[in-house]
Amino acid sequence: MPGWDPMIRRAADGATRGHRRPGPVLRSLASALTVVPLLAGSVLVTAPASAQESSPAGSGTAAADGRVISAGHVDLGPRFVDGRWTVQLRDDTVDPAVWRPLDQVVLQAPAAAQVTVPTDPAYSFLGKPQQKVWVIPQVQRDGVVWPGWNTQDPEIEQRVDREVTWSLEGVRGPGAFTLFLNSDFGQPTTVFDSRKPLPQASGIDVGTHVHGNWTFDTAGLYQLDVAMTARLKDGSEVTDRRTLRLYAGDAAPATILAQVAEAPSPQAPGTAGQENSSGQGNDIAASNDRAANSSSSNGSSVLPVVLATGAAAIFLAGLAFLLLRRRHRTTA
Repeated sequence: MPGWDPMIRRAADGATRGHRRPGPVLRSLASALTVVPLLAGSVLVTAPASAQESSPAGSGTAAADGRVISAGHVDLGPRFVDGRWTVQLRDDTVDPAVWRPLDQVVLQAPAAAQVTVPTDPAYSFLGKPQQKVWVIPQVQRDGVVWPGWNTQDPEIEQRVDREVTWSLEGVRGPGAFTLFLNSDFGQPTTVFDSRKPLPQASGIDVGTHVHGNWTFDTAGLYQLDVAMTARLKDGSEVTDRRTLRLYAGDAAPATILAQVAEAPSPQAPGTAGQENSSGQGNDIAASNDRAANSSSSNGSSVLPVVLATGAAAIFLAGLAFLLLRRRHRTTA
């Protein structure tokens, strides 16, 4: 996003890795501007709070309790759990950070995250002009969940050969879902779009940490059938397929968790698990007790989504493309 300076860490090979935190450019914009264009409207610009930095993005302990997360930093990513490749969510809203099984967490986008689709044809994939949609933004804001994705777990960096393939296998929800990045000259680059043929895939270099814009055109529960696959340095291939749940709207956590408990999964039975070098699947057990152990981390203040464009967006675009080596492989 515009005005963000990279917070980077350098690996032994000199590669640039890491995530972004608010820099002086954004802070100067916040103090100098009252409003800036947001798609078709105007919004207040404010300097967002940085993500918790209590531990590196790949670290964190395991957590067993379920919850609805509506504010703070989280990351989707693969890791090895008891030697098995699995996709989990790293939760930085607690200190120290923890890794949560995907079936025990829901990410919530409140009604305050609604924006109006612009008349600019570049954003037509979001919906019709002037239509209201929910956007969890690429830039962190106080009181709003900030989901990204990373391949920075130490064992991932040691064992994976070059990159991880993240694929969207299916979507179950009341409307359309998209994930896009702000690219060069402020133009959007789509990573996933549920209205296009599935599966869709994107390559993520090892040691990468990226954030994007998550959008929903209708309120309600969205279940994303996602998989992460990689070839290890020993020549074997591993994969894990899970359901990532997000909710657009202001429903109470108990209501959201009740809907999750009643909703069928978008996955075909038996697809969650790990594939070894022989191609055989190994199921990875995870708790389904979402409602009994639920808790909320709702934010008390949610500011309008900031997607300002300009010279700073060009700077970020170059950095984003260095961090994310994206490739789409769409299969009808």
